[in-house]
Amino acid sequence: MADRVRIYEVGPRDGLQNEATPIPTATKARFIELLAQAGLREIEATSFVAPRAIPQLADADALFAGLTRELGIRYPVLVPNERGMARAEAAGADAVAVFTAATDAFTQANIGMTVAESLAAFGPVVARAADLGWWRRGYVSTAFGCPYTGRVEPARVVEVALRLLDLGVDEVCFGDTIGVGVPGQVATLTGLAVAAGVPLERLAFHFHDTRGTALANVAAGLDAGVRCFDSAAGGTGGCPYAPGAAGNLATEDLVYLLDAIGLEHGVSLDGVLAAARFIAEAIGRPLATKVGQAGGWDPASGRPTGRA
Repeated sequence: MADRVRIYEVGPRDGLQNEATPIPTATKARFIELLAQAGLREIEATSFVAPRAIPQLADADALFAGLTRELGIRYPVLVPNERGMARAEAAGADAVAVFTAATDAFTQANIGMTVAESLAAFGPVVARAADLGWWRRGYVSTAFGCPYTGRVEPARVVEVALRLLDLGVDEVCFGDTIGVGVPGQVATLTGLAVAAGVPLERLAFHFHDTRGTALANVAAGLDAGVRCFDSAAGGTGGCPYAPGAAGNLATEDLVYLLDAIGLEHGVSLDGVLAAARFIAEAIGRPLATKVGQAGGWDPASGRPTGRA
């Protein structure tokens, strides 16, 4: 595969959904603008779930309808059902993500359905999106471990992924929801998925850095040929239905790694750091990511770059 990596930014959605203090809609919109200015070309903007389920994203309709969208940038939105799909359509979306998991226990806690029931509910959503010509993604959460049932067998993850592809998604993303995966498991899951018929170019990974393994897992994914990884500027995030799930892999850490090993991605590290500092200030916490604190590094001078 080509040595170009797609960075799929989830900060505005997954990064903010677990924040208890309401963030103004205008602040979220500015965050998305800064991410676009940094060169990110896939920015998951919000989620059209029931406001009572994720209060922080209750402004999805207003945010997306008022968002200044740039040509060449995809702004997917998360949709749980036909009602959410109707809202997304009314707001002017043109890319959608649906979300299930590898275990019934997690989907029951997350969306009140079994895995099979969630796939049945997503069928009309994905079909409608396909009719409209929208890009479609499917998440498989708890791909390495479940907070309720423990270890997850890779074969089960692949089974759910194949069901999503059968529904008509363009891409499947395996999520390490509670951050328990390690590089060997990434390689194993990727190999099993490809062997079962999941095209490598339609596979992505979403790593949480709960136990400090996210970048190592990215390296394993790269070695296995995967070229799409999710991340959140500032390392924000966590799932309200996954106790102990710390933040997402930080976009700035991912960009630094890719720059250092010479893989193209089109994203400015300084631009991502500006977006990360903006959202860190907005939520009232210091920027705690590795590159956020240290900055980048200029090999010619030996000095840090991009520091505030």
